[in-house]
Amino acid sequence: MRFLTYLSYLGLALFASCGSASSTADSTSTAAGATDTVSSGPARATLLFVGDAMQHQDQIDRARELGGGNSYNYDECFTLISPTVKEADYAVVNLEVPLGGGKGGYTGFPCFSAPDSFAEALKEAGFDLFLTANNHTLDRSDDGLRRTLHVLDSLKVDHTGTFYDQSQRSQLVPLIKNVNGIKIAFLNYTYGTNGLTAKKGAEVALIDKKKMADEIALARKKGAELVVVCIHWGVEYVLHENAAQRDVAQFLVDQGVDMVIGGHPHVIQPMKVVRSDKHGKDCLVVYSLGNFISNMKTGDTRGGALVTCRVERDAAGNARFKSATYDTFYSAKPDGSATSNYKVVPSWMPEKIPASQMGWWKTFDTAARRVFDAENVSVTAAH
Repeated sequence: MRFLTYLSYLGLALFASCGSASSTADSTSTAAGATDTVSSGPARATLLFVGDAMQHQDQIDRARELGGGNSYNYDECFTLISPTVKEADYAVVNLEVPLGGGKGGYTGFPCFSAPDSFAEALKEAGFDLFLTANNHTLDRSDDGLRRTLHVLDSLKVDHTGTFYDQSQRSQLVPLIKNVNGIKIAFLNYTYGTNGLTAKKGAEVALIDKKKMADEIALARKKGAELVVVCIHWGVEYVLHENAAQRDVAQFLVDQGVDMVIGGHPHVIQPMKVVRSDKHGKDCLVVYSLGNFISNMKTGDTRGGALVTCRVERDAAGNARFKSATYDTFYSAKPDGSATSNYKVVPSWMPEKIPASQMGWWKTFDTAARRVFDAENVSVTAAH
């Protein structure tokens, strides 16, 4: 564990009121300032990102049914998408629920708290990095936030975006990973926390231009060859980015970041490769990847996208973002059979979607691809 203080949070969650591994990365380089040796010669790596991993009440209740009433079973949720996740050298998911422990019960919207086994299933699916800076991170107050960090540490997965306190943030940011010989920094920020504030000193990384610029500069100083900013922003249920998102994205591009990966709207938004003349390189901006798994019910929220990014260092020693492709997938609901659960179904496996839900899949995928076809810039479909 990074902090012995976390031990006091094992099994702990206080119910607070709510407002409106597959990786080839070197796990020894997780802390800020890690100084592992990296070759300066040619290297390549793939990074995979998905959007919001949710747990609504029906999902929690179904997992408990499949667990016999005494545990929570997510075994089948990610089996179809897992091979694709594990193909990437480093895979990232937004954990949009605190792991609050059993006290107070496990709950969906508006005050989320998910079982630890949900995070375990995401790890088994191949995800290496869990993003925790989002608007629901304080749904179970400071204790839920800190317990989430403890659980993720116990699972030996990387995480960033929230911290035990400000002091821990200063020690652990930036998170720098050696992925196939390329040192990549990951930073995570959110627009807010639904009006909730930390009451016991827990730290949430908020969107703040000065703080972001300082941490990006620190990442470079600590040896990061590439910088990825994962950001929780935008307007929910809107399929297009807004002016505020474009402003922050341009600010980050001007700071020299290499990838900006967005979430929060629960629907997809465009993906664009933009040129930074100031830094003489391309940068990927993904405005929203939508939902990864959820029980949301409107057509545009019934699925999401994954983006696979290719990065490389050339013979001259320059590490760069090179290209990106996307895929779509559907968050299928149980089909009524005794063993069925919520399941992420990739676009290339439509036969795995329950027949009664094919209309929902077509509604989602048609709208998503219409947006991508019209508005993506240099990010094309993999299938």
